[in-house]
Amino acid sequence: MSLSIVLAAAARCLLVLLFLPFSALDKIVNFDAAVGQAALATPRMLARVLVFAGLGVEVFMSLAVVTGVADRLAAVVLAVYCLVTAVLWKQFWKAPDFRLKGPSRGRDTFWDFLKNLALAGGFLTLAFSGGASGVRQFLAHPFGSSRPYAVQSGDGVP
Repeated sequence: MSLSIVLAAAARCLLVLLFLPFSALDKIVNFDAAVGQAALATPRMLARVLVFAGLGVEVFMSLAVVTGVADRLAAVVLAVYCLVTAVLWKQFWKAPDFRLKGPSRGRDTFWDFLKNLALAGGFLTLAFSGGASGVRQFLAHPFGSSRPYAVQSGDGVP
């Protein structure tokens, strides 16, 4: 196994580390608390469905990103998931104590909001191979793999 494969796998593992295992495990161990948090933005019955859906996204899309199986589509799904969770559950603008200086729970939520946006950007970079031609490749083959563990020879052919 080459160093490039190890580094590619490590980068993908770090990208999904928040979701798998940590957030997924937290949803399982603290299911009622997760539903309670989701119920802050949605009706309680819908909150239960959303927690189950979120668990599925976190587990299956993270595994797809790490393994390289339909990883581009999985990365887009995770990017959308990050954006939706930022808008629904990281509403710093609603915090009565939001300020940039001094103690503020709103500011902590602001940083969580930005972290979600940054993660979404990381996933979109992965999905689109970092450029406009990658967007075109994704749109042509959304279920394709980026072949993250293919090592190219010196002539550019894997």
